[in-house]
Amino acid sequence: METTLSRKSKKLEAVLWSIALPGFAQLLNRHYIKGIMFIGLEFLVNVMGNLNTIIVLSFNLKIEEAIAQTNYLWLMFYPCLYFYAIWDAYRDAGGGEKAFSYLPLVFSAYFVTVGVVFSPSFTIAGHLIGPLWLPILSTPVGLAVGGLIRWILLKIYMDRETEEVL
Repeated sequence: METTLSRKSKKLEAVLWSIALPGFAQLLNRHYIKGIMFIGLEFLVNVMGNLNTIIVLSFNLKIEEAIAQTNYLWLMFYPCLYFYAIWDAYRDAGGGEKAFSYLPLVFSAYFVTVGVVFSPSFTIAGHLIGPLWLPILSTPVGLAVGGLIRWILLKIYMDRETEEVL
């Protein structure tokens, strides 16, 4: 019999492996075709968008060089692929059963994509943030907005259900 703790552990394991590399959690969940597809897409978008080069340059604070190396037309695919793979892994591990639970990750994908779009020119205190850090900083904003919209929708639908019962 599976305990609540083991179910939560399985969900967390899926999310963390998917964060490490999209597709790993699908392999862990024995969805081999889907896992191989996510890994293949991740490598394709990663290579074509120059993501690993961007990561190395950004960690070394060479933001202008990172911007110059970025293929934005490919990199814009990465956030949706990444967050969808995380969601899919979480759902396959038994998560995502609550109403609108997908919204925080969906809005993270949106906000991170917008972060990619504005990353060549967005500055804070005159400093470029770049194609790695601005999308990363956009993630909690997307999670918060998605969580807020989820809360609002739950409130609306719960109020309607309460009215229908009365």
